[in-house]
Amino acid sequence: MTEVENTKPELPENVRVRFCPSPTGIPHVGMVRTALFNWAEARHTKGTFVFRIEDTDAQRDSEESYNQIIEALNWLGIDWDEGINVGGPDGPYRQSERGDIYKDVAAKLLEAGYAYESFSTPEEIEARNVAAGRPKAFGYDGYDRNLTEEQKAAFRAEGRKPALRIRMPDEDVAFDDLIRGRIEFKAGSVPDYVIVRPNGDPLYTLTNPVDDAMMRINVVLRGEDLLSSTPRQIVLYRYLIELGVAKEMPLFGHMPYVMGQGNKKLSKRDPESNLFLHRDNGFIREGLLNYLALLGWSIAPDRDVFSMDEMIEKFDVRDVKANPARFDIDKAISINAEHIRMLEPQDFLNRSVPYLKRDGVVSADSWDALTDREREVLTAAAPLVQPRVRLLGEVAGMVGSLLSAEGYIEPDADAKKQLKDSAPEVLDKAIAALDGVDEADWKTDNLHETLNKTLVEEGGYKPRLAFGPVRVAMSGRRVSPPLFESMEIVGKDVSMARLRGLREHL
Repeated sequence: MTEVENTKPELPENVRVRFCPSPTGIPHVGMVRTALFNWAEARHTKGTFVFRIEDTDAQRDSEESYNQIIEALNWLGIDWDEGINVGGPDGPYRQSERGDIYKDVAAKLLEAGYAYESFSTPEEIEARNVAAGRPKAFGYDGYDRNLTEEQKAAFRAEGRKPALRIRMPDEDVAFDDLIRGRIEFKAGSVPDYVIVRPNGDPLYTLTNPVDDAMMRINVVLRGEDLLSSTPRQIVLYRYLIELGVAKEMPLFGHMPYVMGQGNKKLSKRDPESNLFLHRDNGFIREGLLNYLALLGWSIAPDRDVFSMDEMIEKFDVRDVKANPARFDIDKAISINAEHIRMLEPQDFLNRSVPYLKRDGVVSADSWDALTDREREVLTAAAPLVQPRVRLLGEVAGMVGSLLSAEGYIEPDADAKKQLKDSAPEVLDKAIAALDGVDEADWKTDNLHETLNKTLVEEGGYKPRLAFGPVRVAMSGRRVSPPLFESMEIVGKDVSMARLRGLREHL
């Protein structure tokens, strides 16, 4: 394979793209990036986005994974125009329901001589390679291309059943990739390949191009890992056009690898690839999609944060970079934090509540089902917490102490470490000063003024040493919502109980 001059073709007038995952595991970020780029291209060009499922591998496919893929797309807001659960003119949209279609096309390919019966076993192919001085794993050698009817009959008499192979032409195969430019595969570099197993099961090498042809897909955007199969698809497409099954050759664009830790391709088994793990940690759809869009594409040289509407307006697959993209979890979290800050306060609260219920700090998993007190506290806390969290999974740690009526909160280990020898004395002074503050005056500004005067101005403590023990007493954490606002939300009785509680434990 060689990449030549950078020639990228024009897109067709009526773009038709597809997303066609196999249901073989939990949805991963590479899969979602593929869906996102196809969706964005369809929406940008006002084309059609088709969603189908490639589930002909009965041993690996699962209904659970199928449902998870649909759940993932729905959560992310990636919608489709034709396909699963939507319908359309080219269904069914699950390959497991299209068996008769593949049998019919395979028979036509065989009858026309574009495919042929191959009786060679893997062991025989390896043995012939060794005998010819080639590497054992060199691949198929074309042995069955010109078998006579007598030879075929003899194999059948032995009980053998043939696979079907596509007859690759003895010529270079070249195409203009939408992302990589001109790519050429030399004649002989791609052997005749199997499209139907001896047991009659069709393979991806047949089902994928046939579905694309019958669903009139004219732009195929997929991962770089599938680039080596493209010359096979181009040759098969030529045959399908000759047979009237396909109307035109689609354009191909191969998106860059997503890299993980080190210099390795991000694996399905890497935790960072697990879409639902990111959701569980508190990514919101806007933040995660924004980051995934940056894995090979950018909206502008000096801009990382944007909405999906902005992406749709600007996206052109020909602007995607061919170089591998690295998944950087820290950058992903940073971008997610930006999107959390852009949420309307009530939207932020609505999305946070399921995480708060999961983490045991509220009584229900929806805003309307919360108690009046919970809604009151969270409404007051939202402007304090929203600018400070990066993931929705962090909200419980920030508001848990505000919702709790506990008089003493056991400090986290890192919070304990920041308590210096002066902490007991600081707490004594704070308790004495605050004890005289009336409930009616238990307000943010007054609390700040009182403690600042007592501990900093008169006590001579640096602010960190003055307010650190009070913060630990109020939240049990080293990092918490703003201190004095938190004390106002919690109220005098609970605040004083927490100050005394920590003092007793020092």
